[in-house]
Amino acid sequence: MMQELHKTLNQQLANFSVLYFKLYHYHWFVKGEKFFELHTKFEEFYKEAASYIDEIAERILAIQGIPLSTMKEYLDHATIREAVGNETAEQMVEQLIQDFQVMVDEVKQGIQEAERAKDDSSADLLTDIRTNLEKHIWMLTSYLAK
Repeated sequence: MMQELHKTLNQQLANFSVLYFKLYHYHWFVKGEKFFELHTKFEEFYKEAASYIDEIAERILAIQGIPLSTMKEYLDHATIREAVGNETAEQMVEQLIQDFQVMVDEVKQGIQEAERAKDDSSADLLTDIRTNLEKHIWMLTSYLAK
């Protein structure tokens, strides 16, 4: 059971690591009339991602696992992809909604794995992540509403 949880936590560590750099890319390269809003929002998101990277890695260590720690490992294990490099502001937001939804679905499975392993702390961490990602999906979806 713990090996499954280690794997799931490492997958989210990889996802948040890829997401962190994607968000920096979006922060730097967003253009258009929504620049100021999105530039600030992307910064908020990458700071949150950095916090989750640390929390997840430390949680893996606390439950006797080995966290991924190289870019190659992150890219190999992530289920979200790097920024393409030529996205419009709207495409950036749409991609984040998709990424966050993939991560929510995986985190839900991780919560179940943590509960089966009787690891309340990991379940709580994943539940907090899920709550924030679901809120981000709602806000970004509302932002795109026309």
